[in-house]
Amino acid sequence: MLQLVNVGRKSLGDYATLASRGLMEEIRRLAEPLQGKRVAHVSATAFGGGVAEINYTLVPLMADAALDVEWRIIRGADEFFNVTKAIHNGLQGAERSLTGEEREVFARFNAQNAAEFPADDYDFVVVHDPQPLAMIDSFPERRAKWIWRGHIDFSAPNPDVMDVLLPSVRRYDASIFHMREYVPHADHLPLVAIWPPAIDPLMPKNMALSAEDADYIVDQFGIDVERPLLTQVSRFDPWKDPLGVIDAYRLVKKRIPEVQLALVGSMAHDDPEGWDYYHRTVEHARDDPDVYILSNMNNVGAVEVNAFQVHSNA
Repeated sequence: MLQLVNVGRKSLGDYATLASRGLMEEIRRLAEPLQGKRVAHVSATAFGGGVAEINYTLVPLMADAALDVEWRIIRGADEFFNVTKAIHNGLQGAERSLTGEEREVFARFNAQNAAEFPADDYDFVVVHDPQPLAMIDSFPERRAKWIWRGHIDFSAPNPDVMDVLLPSVRRYDASIFHMREYVPHADHLPLVAIWPPAIDPLMPKNMALSAEDADYIVDQFGIDVERPLLTQVSRFDPWKDPLGVIDAYRLVKKRIPEVQLALVGSMAHDDPEGWDYYHRTVEHARDDPDVYILSNMNNVGAVEVNAFQVHSNA
């Protein structure tokens, strides 16, 4: 079996002061015909990215709405995640296509994960992003409804990379994208829904934090809280362009010499390119004492990210 993620418990009632009564009633109404249905979310990692952050809230709230829901993580190795990173880049427009060997690796690992997934135990299977996308190919006859949710920008993909994935995408019963503009321009796509991402206001990263508490936390990382701070929170990834952020900071520093920069990210096991780009970012900073490059490897977690955001906005 694929690894099960422990998501803890959450209650829709906890959000009653943040959402209208009508919205809460609508959620319950929509969930009622699905009560007891078995739902599996499948993704590449339980840590370090937007999918994980969404699922740690979405999965327990679905359970509170009386669905029988769980979240499982696929298995992989560097050769697989190197390929899925190339796919990720290609879907956002990188020019490099996949080799025949890379296509074989992608298909093989998806088939191996499918062999450990009891698809017929579920009523709905929600597959997140390209990494596990091709698992569906191993289930030509399916009892469950399969839904693919793409969390990245597909508006201008490398067509060679998109063409590798489209046969699998077309096997799904439905697909979900963040924006209408992200829906691939292709024929015979499954039913398309637009579902923008959202934050959880009750998570430690987003909860109310006083300026004083934020200053105390940021100060622990050697940052001068009496001077202005620019912050970027993201993975170390070419599409987040931390090198460009450093260049922009240098332009700002010409006019505001006291400004500082914090690049706050996280390292995920499904992103082998992340370490390479992390080192490129460090090199690009050129030992500037006012540039702080921080991650979960420096004990930066959700509360610390919150503090950097609050302090930079002060």
